[in-house]
Amino acid sequence: MYVIGIDVGGTFTDFVVAQRGQAPRYFKTASTPNDPSEGLMVGLNDAATAHGLSLEEFLASADMIIHGSTVATNTLVERKGAKVGLITTDGFRDLLEMREGLKEDRYNLRMTPVEPLVPRYLRADVPERVLADGSVKFSLDEDVLSDALDELEKEGVEALAVCFLFSYLNSAHEDRVGEIIRAKFPDMYTSLSSQVIPQIKEFDRLSTTVINSYVGPVLGRYLENLQNRLTSFKQAGDFLIMQSNGGVAPIEDSRLLAVRSILSGPAGGVAGAAAYGQLVGASNIIAFDMGGTSTDISLIENGEPHLSTEKFEAGWKISVPMIDIHTMGAGGGSIASVGPGGIMQVGPESAGALPGPAAYDKGGDRPTVTDANLALGYLDASNFLGGTAKLDTSLAEKAIAEHVAKPVGLPMIAAAEGISEVVSTSIAEGIRLMSVQRGVDPRRFTMMAFGGAAGLQAGKVARQLQVEKVIIPAAAAVLSAHGMLATDLKYDYSKSHPTGLMGMDLGVIRGIVAGMELEGREKLLGQGVPESDIEISVSADMRYLDQIYEVNVATPDLSQDADALLSQWAANFHQRYQELYSYSQSAQEIRLVTLRVSIVGRLPKLEPPPLETGNAAPPKEKGRRNVYFGRWVDAPIYEIGDLSPGSSVSGPAVLESDFTTVLVEPGDTATIDPYGGIELLVSLESQTDDSNALTTDRPDPVTLAVVEHRLESIALEMTEVMLRTAMSQILNSSRDFSTALLDGDCQLVAQGEGIPVHVSALPVAGAAVRDYFGDSIAEGDLFILNDPYFGGSHLPDITIIRPVFHEGRLLFYAVNRAHHSDVGGGTHGGYNPRASEIFQEGIRIPPLKVYDKGVPREDVLQMLSANVRQPENFLGDLNAQIGSVMIAAQRIAELLESYGADRLLAAVEEILAATERQVRQFISEWPDGVYHGESLVDDDGFDSKLIPIRAKVTISGDSMTIDLGESSPQVTGFINSAYANTRSLAHAAIMYVAPSNVAKNEGSMRPVEIIAPRGLIVNANPPAPVCMSTNHCAEEIVEAIFKALSLAVPQEVNAGFSRRLRYAITGKDPRTGRTFIWHFFLARGGGGASYGYDGWPNVGEVNVAGGIRSPSIEVTEERFPFFIRRHELRPNSGGKGAWRGGLGGICDLVYEGEGQALLNTAGDGIVVPPFGLFDGEDGLPHDYRIISNGSDRILGSKETEVEVNPGDHIYCLSSGGGGYGNSSERDQASDAWDRRNGYID
Repeated sequence: MYVIGIDVGGTFTDFVVAQRGQAPRYFKTASTPNDPSEGLMVGLNDAATAHGLSLEEFLASADMIIHGSTVATNTLVERKGAKVGLITTDGFRDLLEMREGLKEDRYNLRMTPVEPLVPRYLRADVPERVLADGSVKFSLDEDVLSDALDELEKEGVEALAVCFLFSYLNSAHEDRVGEIIRAKFPDMYTSLSSQVIPQIKEFDRLSTTVINSYVGPVLGRYLENLQNRLTSFKQAGDFLIMQSNGGVAPIEDSRLLAVRSILSGPAGGVAGAAAYGQLVGASNIIAFDMGGTSTDISLIENGEPHLSTEKFEAGWKISVPMIDIHTMGAGGGSIASVGPGGIMQVGPESAGALPGPAAYDKGGDRPTVTDANLALGYLDASNFLGGTAKLDTSLAEKAIAEHVAKPVGLPMIAAAEGISEVVSTSIAEGIRLMSVQRGVDPRRFTMMAFGGAAGLQAGKVARQLQVEKVIIPAAAAVLSAHGMLATDLKYDYSKSHPTGLMGMDLGVIRGIVAGMELEGREKLLGQGVPESDIEISVSADMRYLDQIYEVNVATPDLSQDADALLSQWAANFHQRYQELYSYSQSAQEIRLVTLRVSIVGRLPKLEPPPLETGNAAPPKEKGRRNVYFGRWVDAPIYEIGDLSPGSSVSGPAVLESDFTTVLVEPGDTATIDPYGGIELLVSLESQTDDSNALTTDRPDPVTLAVVEHRLESIALEMTEVMLRTAMSQILNSSRDFSTALLDGDCQLVAQGEGIPVHVSALPVAGAAVRDYFGDSIAEGDLFILNDPYFGGSHLPDITIIRPVFHEGRLLFYAVNRAHHSDVGGGTHGGYNPRASEIFQEGIRIPPLKVYDKGVPREDVLQMLSANVRQPENFLGDLNAQIGSVMIAAQRIAELLESYGADRLLAAVEEILAATERQVRQFISEWPDGVYHGESLVDDDGFDSKLIPIRAKVTISGDSMTIDLGESSPQVTGFINSAYANTRSLAHAAIMYVAPSNVAKNEGSMRPVEIIAPRGLIVNANPPAPVCMSTNHCAEEIVEAIFKALSLAVPQEVNAGFSRRLRYAITGKDPRTGRTFIWHFFLARGGGGASYGYDGWPNVGEVNVAGGIRSPSIEVTEERFPFFIRRHELRPNSGGKGAWRGGLGGICDLVYEGEGQALLNTAGDGIVVPPFGLFDGEDGLPHDYRIISNGSDRILGSKETEVEVNPGDHIYCLSSGGGGYGNSSERDQASDAWDRRNGYID
């Protein structure tokens, strides 16, 4: 009897056929994308023939077929899913399209907005509402629902998705909608969010549920068709589908919860890696799957793959449990190129299967990783893919020479070696970043390499990570299919139940867990799984009180007494938090958010028998060829199948089979394991002969590319640590912080995913610390500042700076700037519209030492926390900042050890110089001239007159001057800007206009001179107040530069973005008795249109450009005393044009606190709307008001101490972006689409 694993990929369909007591057999056939079942049946027929059977005989003898495919993934990525209708809570139908304000590339303003999976005309909002405690505020209006369903039926929807707010707590309304749909449309594919993912955070639940309905009908048709084909050939055994969580499920379960199959194929590979690791005694594994277009990375710890509940695919969030797989655009087909600055780069663009690498001779002429490996002698040109293809080495060499070697001035072979090194570095940094995010040290792990391209890069990647052992399984080329045979039936259940750990009702918790256990157990028993083969694990997503991101923690035995249970649970959480982030906060309250139950039904396994050990004779070579390891080496070539277990091969050598090639570098040793796989022991010191390397003073292009990757990775790692550990919603949800690295001269070297307005001010802050403390700066010191006149932005933005020493030399600074919820001062939240001096805006921190030689200065910390309204949050956020710069210092130290100080600093300087060359290049292509632009601020809060910001931009050759000297003198109110802030905004403006691949570092500022005379609003003298300056006059500085540049490069600039109108409110929460401060980040404004692109909806201001997210409605109501009645797009708010401005938002929020609250507004854009360009119309201005007892009070943009009473509505309509070009030239189809969806009347 046979067990068959099948993995349908984009290019090949892989098969593994196993029989008890025999080694498995592997087969490959070409995939058939139009109907994947056709290629699958061809492959099954080939396998049957190889076993001497007809297809009927073969399938009749199959006990089990396990199938993984890319059908669900491709359906989503290629946008070929069902026509879906959405039913959601009245006032919230646009949450899907608003995407929490996310825009993936902060600096690329000219890109197409992500198209929603459900267009607006198919989204119906129905009156109903459940509250944060699960009670019902508004009953379901079934008449409105019925009418909505009738309309959706007329539109021809093929599937429905239902997602109501707080349905994870009370699903009664969703359940009733499901009953009505089944009665009205019994065959309609329907997904209820309370069944798909009953968890808090409405966008996560909504996006996941919509994806389920989008891909479900397509996957269902495919599976039904395939099952019918198999049944027609007498297949009668079990037919199971691989799930993203690493388990398998029957067809019907997979059809109903199709979203759980999105990562079906890659999950099989990880399952295979875990199973093979168990065979060979490896339990901690880095799974490294490198194919033609991408590399998938995952972690296996103690034999179990890490799981995740958050992944973006094709722009949409998936929040079901899935194996945690990080995908990178680095594969064998990744294209190598040289950027305008002269730095080599590899990927993410891929040559694909067609035309493929240049060596395929199918029309491709751009060099790829495969071309480089062929030129280096790693691949056998005459026997590629088991002899089914031949490669042309001359074409590979020609492509490398023309596109890489010549532009950087390297010999062809050195360029080929550089391509291999750069892609290896990219993968190593991806692994490093993922490992740190999950709290593991990659050096404690074994790497398992599989996929067609991994064997050639595995040793290089492992060496960079200091991983000593790499395993290449015998089934490396088909491990995803092989892994499916190692899986079990698995069901994951979750239920959000937010509660304090110490105040929870244990009876309720036990009941929730018991209910999930019962459902899963009954499913497995119904599928014939014996009780003895059922395993159950329980865990919980937990966090500290004010955080937004949870940590999954194993749940103690729930049957023990309450005191012991809660004590153990808290200890488990603190320990896991410590493992992930290197510190814990034992005094902080712990919140339980979501309970999880995983139920596994063990399936019988057919483990392959060990191979017979061969004799002790030396391995026999099958030939030799020249292979490049810094110089040409006549290296032996071995056929993997000819090597018996225990055989060892020392590098340099190449091991080959039909679909796997393994490079054994000098100093490395490869040994055949008992199952035919390869154990590669890696020498952690490079053995490559570099005697022929370039010896010029200028760092070589390979080193530059590698160092640039490493530095960017460090900055991103800082971002991740900060995001996961910050306490305040403004940081952990809205993401108002930035991370960066400076060199010893305080030049910006690299930045994380931060806020554009922050980043270029950080070098000024670093210089302030350096100049203030001078030679007294010591190793282990840590500095803090927020003073705008010492390089800060405004007082709420607190900067932490960690100097990094090497052998006594101060060489780098790690910097984190974060907006704190409160910094004291005359009003809550930091923004004080009544301030006429900076002293009234909060605590002012000049450069201070907060750690002295590694020891925290408790006196400074106490002094700071004593001057803010929420000291616990303040210190929690400060600890998160400190943690991020500490990890960066550690990573920089590792980089210095690898390269040495002088070599690394030379590389950094050349990276900056390369960026400078790139910027000078594009400036030189712009027309010389003097161009003027003006933008106006509504007012300063004291005087109602408009305030001008004027930019004179002079382009001369390859340099540019931005002169702001004709701007207004400094003003009384808080819209003044210090120089560091102005510098950062001017830099951001140029980066917005620059090609999107320009690095955002100090080199990009060198061709630009900024003139901002003292005493003007753009460079105010102290003690002028500046707290609003990161928004206003920030946005107006960018606008003035845009308007000037629109006269020079009209197709490179955007029309006006929505301006910022924010408010902060403080009051008392009657549920907890705690005083709160809440910053409004809902109803984000629209982005400005540009040539060829409509503006993004709900993206926010130009100074942040999608860098700040809108918080979850459900989390906001759970944590703060608000009832949010409405949050959706604002029709007609975007300026008309050939390309329309992005829409702003509408938010209606009801205050439900104890007693009176106080509200401050701080912003602009009530008088001056977002500007249109080239006859494009302006967007609508902001309209914010308080509705109290039926009367409206229109709010000004700069008010303080506004009284808000319980029951008052705070009603906000934010601006849309400006239009671009005359609306008469708008494409008719786009105009019709806008009208159909109600974006315009």
